[in-house]
Amino acid sequence: MPAVKVFNMAGEVVGEVELSEKVFGIEPNGSVLHAAVVNHLANLRQGTQSALTRAEVSGGGKKPYRQKGTGRARQGSTRAPQWYHGGIVFAPKPRDYSYSLNKKVRALAIRSALSQKVLDGSLIVVDSLEMPTVKTKLFQKFLAAVGAENKALVVTPEVNANVILSSRNIPGLKTTIATILNAYDIMNAKTFVVDKAALTKIEEVYA
Repeated sequence: MPAVKVFNMAGEVVGEVELSEKVFGIEPNGSVLHAAVVNHLANLRQGTQSALTRAEVSGGGKKPYRQKGTGRARQGSTRAPQWYHGGIVFAPKPRDYSYSLNKKVRALAIRSALSQKVLDGSLIVVDSLEMPTVKTKLFQKFLAAVGAENKALVVTPEVNANVILSSRNIPGLKTTIATILNAYDIMNAKTFVVDKAALTKIEEVYA
């Protein structure tokens, strides 16, 4: 059963916690992780790209010149794709790129991502992640103390307004709660910083 050190807000080691083997100790499944990341990025796409086909470009109603006798290739419209100001062949149109993954696949991807963080030594557990006031400098000091200054994902047990407001202007930092994790955010972060209470919730949900 994997175990990691527990830090306080000052970066001091205050104990150790054993992690669930089912959530943090499995062999990471690379193909499932890839599928989860691709799915997440596809669901983020707006799909609002659009271009005009030859039927939608204004003009071109008249045949530009007669069919025969000019020595040139026959043309029926100046809005055919080969003409300047012509329409686009197979023009992209607004569409929905989102699709869903099986619930068990999503859960396995999250367990794989969490286990990979343990293997990489980039999982940091904090005994109590609390901000008495909204202060970005104070939160940056905490991140520096626990060694999570670059591209971290901070997880709290529930919505913590002071933590969100204190961290929102720090580049590369993202906050979330234990019940809405996704594999992309976990893998995209260099460091996974989790409140000890949130750790318990994660194990309850994904064990």
